[in-house]
Amino acid sequence: MHPVVRHITVDAADPYQLGRFWSALLGRPMSVEDLPGDPEALVEAPDGGPAILFVTVPEGKTVKNRVHLDLQPSGGRTRDQEVDRALALGATLFADHRREDGRGFVVLADPEGNEFCVERSAAEVAATPRRD
Repeated sequence: MHPVVRHITVDAADPYQLGRFWSALLGRPMSVEDLPGDPEALVEAPDGGPAILFVTVPEGKTVKNRVHLDLQPSGGRTRDQEVDRALALGATLFADHRREDGRGFVVLADPEGNEFCVERSAAEVAATPRRD
């Protein structure tokens, strides 16, 4: 039997506030046990995938993430709509790799500076002509 990834753990200055951002962005609930000021906060994964656990660390982020999340919009949203929604929730633009032909992705940072990418939706990928 192989192990299961239960949590993806992210260091944070304020786990609860960072958890709230990711909860809103991903549309996933936070654990009912988490309160402001707790040393950790959990964004649950109702679909059975890994949850995201935010834990307090004393030092701030100083270098580029070694691991980051790549998000693909769902529910009919496009990449650009998802980027706009993330920015409205408190993300910041880190790098824009969108191409004129519609391909590409956008790198954003969460409120504590952790980078993540927003890719095209499955519908956008399917609608793009193949390059042969």
